[in-house]
Amino acid sequence: MKKPSAAGGDAAAVREHALVLVAHGASARVRLASGEETLARTARRGLQCVCGDEVICSSDSQRAQWQLYEVCPRRSALYRSNARGRAELVAANLTLLVVVVAPRPEPDLFLVDRYLAAAASAGIGSLLLANKADQEFTLELRADIAALEAAGCAALQCSASSGAGLEALRARLRGETVMLVGQSGVGKSSLLRQLVPGSGAVVGELLKSDEGRHTTSAAHLYTLPGGGALIDSPGVRDFAPAPEMLDAGTLGFAEVAALAPQCRFADCAHMREPHCAVRAAVDSGAMSARRYESYRRLRRLREQLLEQLPHSQRKPRGSG
Repeated sequence: MKKPSAAGGDAAAVREHALVLVAHGASARVRLASGEETLARTARRGLQCVCGDEVICSSDSQRAQWQLYEVCPRRSALYRSNARGRAELVAANLTLLVVVVAPRPEPDLFLVDRYLAAAASAGIGSLLLANKADQEFTLELRADIAALEAAGCAALQCSASSGAGLEALRARLRGETVMLVGQSGVGKSSLLRQLVPGSGAVVGELLKSDEGRHTTSAAHLYTLPGGGALIDSPGVRDFAPAPEMLDAGTLGFAEVAALAPQCRFADCAHMREPHCAVRAAVDSGAMSARRYESYRRLRRLREQLLEQLPHSQRKPRGSG
């Protein structure tokens, strides 16, 4: 990244491009173009950055600190819905979302579907990663993974503890900007330690608050040894995609997108409409009944969340 000239003719305020490693409130840990890592504070209220953002910072010689002035245009952005139904940024400039599952804890496949839907709607690639491959996978879980693969979702298996499948995973992640997501307990921290040796020693140290407390719930960005970057996120119990960010017609379900052109009505929501190709595919077994139930749940959730938004932010059914 090139270093811009000083703004406003202030020789003391040289501006540099930087990468956000951790963001928390008005502070962010950034990596400058030189490779130096430092703490930066937002220069104005309302300026929001997230992990993965490319930003422009300036060294404030009078305050002996860096200030964050601008967030560069994002190539992609992952959003979730907050308690009020509003879109909340999770991470920026991702090229691949890796959704981690494991035999234990019992996988929440509906949570997996919501992550995949959010990624597809944002134009972000996705990978289903089955960790703990040295443990026994139930026939039901194997069938669910096969159904997701049939719908076009790439999948890999590995074991962070035994090392099985890790080389294939490293090859897949090379050059990507990746985010690991999934339920608590699926082994994301173990995967992080395998993919980024030494990362365990710096978790919680990248950013400290003014009181010296570590941030334990923020996403962290690490450089992958083979090229690319990995963002580790806290484990979750639930995830709701931001309703206005979802593709309104398909909700990000690949099989729905493939079947929708065959529906009688162009604005078919694939719920109760007659001559619906999606429902016909479910009835014939061509589409997973569980995936269709997940689509129905997300459709209803989207409508509920949209009802909480101001009218100016709502999208009519079927609009992109």
